[in-house]
Amino acid sequence: MTWFLALTCGVTVANIYFPQALIPLIADGLRVSGGTAALAATSAQLGYAAGMFLLVPLGDRVPHRRLIAVLTALTGAGLLAAGLAPDAPALVAAGALVGATTSVPQIILPMAAGLAGERRRGAVTGTLLSGLIGGILLARAFGGVAGAQLGWRAPYLIAAVLALLLAPVLAVAVPVTAPASRQRYPRLLGEAVRLLRDEPDLRRSCVYQAAMFGGFSAAWTAVALLISGPRYGLGAQAVGLVALVGAASMVCTPVAGRRVDRAGPDAVTPVCALAALAAAAVLAFGSAGGAAGMAALVAGMLLLDAAVQSGQVANQARIFALRPQARARLNTAYMTCSFLGGSAGSWLGVRAYERFGWAGVCGLVAALAAAVLARHVLRRPARSPAAASPSAAGGAAGGAVSGGAAEPAPSPGRPRRR
Repeated sequence: MTWFLALTCGVTVANIYFPQALIPLIADGLRVSGGTAALAATSAQLGYAAGMFLLVPLGDRVPHRRLIAVLTALTGAGLLAAGLAPDAPALVAAGALVGATTSVPQIILPMAAGLAGERRRGAVTGTLLSGLIGGILLARAFGGVAGAQLGWRAPYLIAAVLALLLAPVLAVAVPVTAPASRQRYPRLLGEAVRLLRDEPDLRRSCVYQAAMFGGFSAAWTAVALLISGPRYGLGAQAVGLVALVGAASMVCTPVAGRRVDRAGPDAVTPVCALAALAAAAVLAFGSAGGAAGMAALVAGMLLLDAAVQSGQVANQARIFALRPQARARLNTAYMTCSFLGGSAGSWLGVRAYERFGWAGVCGLVAALAAAVLARHVLRRPARSPAAASPSAAGGAAGGAVSGGAAEPAPSPGRPRRR
């Protein structure tokens, strides 16, 4: 079941990344500018952000099996509409729908964390993130190859068939769970903000991942400029090959998950920050050009991928242990902050490259990683009374499985919120 859910995460999240490889083909096919064609990818990203905020909290209110199957079916419908779109506005609108309903992985992650129990939560989270990373890193290659061979519509239509076939399977295979909360939808939306205010460990995890993912996004945005620039003079295919090599980081997340289970997330976080610092140092040699410079880029990006994704395992294991009855809302707050950090990192990466060159980008990655390390070393013990003990977290996770619809009792010392 864990590997099936990991595959589901990869297949669904790929839908917001493969359009990035189709932009030139869309521009030619619909006879629009490259900027207009790029809106197809941008709308999917914006839809994903909206889906994280608007739909992921429903994971605490609606049975997971029904919610996941319905959203996957809607994703398939959106992909079909995109593949048959007669013009750019229709394609952009369909892309926004696809992005919003692709929030399925962020519903699966907290569900699986609850079902896994305390002792296996890190390992299960790491395996699911492997599937997620695989979908992200392989999506661009899929879009580019299928689009070049069959036209820009083909990747959308192939993905639509996969989603529409996957939806009925999920409607049967996803474990039966009972809603963890009876709160109304508007209150669920506001709960993410309240959790950020009340949970120090959630805020800390958000800061860690926003900074690490910001450095990751800065490097990946700028590396395309470096490789296609005068130093290397290569095309987008070379960037895709670097991304394929980065897929090797998938093997690191299960290892990080098992380490989290044994030693706790706070033992993994500083290792990830140090690995990101080392990655920045290796990436700095990429400005040399030639085979040696390309080898440094590949090695540095692989190390940075592993650091960021392993840090994500630790952070999500930390937040999922806080309030078992609110895991989807915790994940909403966390992923929204992570996404904002990544967006800011992309913007800063381009500005750093334009002003200071590749060395400036590497310095930005190093500075963000150093900030995470300093914040972790200087942290104060959290005083949140909502953090569940291992036995309490395991019991609450078990209570969410079919047969118990009641919302778990609030943590001692904190008034019950309805």
